[in-house]
Amino acid sequence: MTILRKMPSKLHQHRPARVQLTQMNAQLNYPAMLAVAVAEARKGLAEGGIPIGAAIFDANGRLLGAGHNRRVQNGDPSMHGETDAFRNAGRQRSYRSLIMVTTLAPCWYCSGLVRQFGFRTVVVGESRNFQGGLEWLRSLAVTVVDLDSEECVKLLADYIHAHPEIWNEDIGEE
Repeated sequence: MTILRKMPSKLHQHRPARVQLTQMNAQLNYPAMLAVAVAEARKGLAEGGIPIGAAIFDANGRLLGAGHNRRVQNGDPSMHGETDAFRNAGRQRSYRSLIMVTTLAPCWYCSGLVRQFGFRTVVVGESRNFQGGLEWLRSLAVTVVDLDSEECVKLLADYIHAHPEIWNEDIGEE
């Protein structure tokens, strides 16, 4: 069982205007949660895929499931990092108190998953390479925490530079 709580050191929030912390999630260690998703992204890259990872945690910071984008590896256009983590977390009675953590802002497909199942908190590693449905999620009162991780930015930017055709296919661009 992995439980990630905020360490005594100050949590860095690059974009404080976009972060609304509640009593519950102010105690969680978002960078440590993101590290789980980053490890998944690196697995995907090592497998020859797009380096996007995700993880789902409960309100206490317990890891329920993690996964990574496997579109290239499995030839499955629906296997995004968030959907892989969602499948690996298994059935839950409710998703409202769960936290979706992903290395990149979720695309429209994955934003729809967040909306459909009622996740109220999404933590993203970065949204510079791609903003997906972040503004839509915010408009639905989903708490979006953007950690603006340099590691996440570089990991995906390097991949996009090396494989623009695969990246464009992943986000539905031609």
